[in-house]
Amino acid sequence: MTCPICRTPTEWKNNPWRPFCSERCQLTDLGTWATGGYRIPGTPLTIDSERPIDEDPDPPQTGSITPDN
Repeated sequence: MTCPICRTPTEWKNNPWRPFCSERCQLTDLGTWATGGYRIPGTPLTIDSERPIDEDPDPPQTGSITPDN
C-alpha cells in the first residue's frame, strides 16, 4: 500500500502509523483535518439558537389522516 500523504510505499503489518508511512505524515493529515482542509464545499449548516437541539424540526401532522375501519 502507499501512504495517503506522501505516496511512499509502506507496510500495513507492524506499522504503528498505518495507513501512513510515518508519524510525520500522520500528524500532517491530522493538521489538515483540524484546520478544515478536508471540508466538503457547500452551504454551511447553521443552528437556530431559539430552538432546542432535540426538538423535531418537522413534527408529524396529527388529525389529518383517519384510519379506515
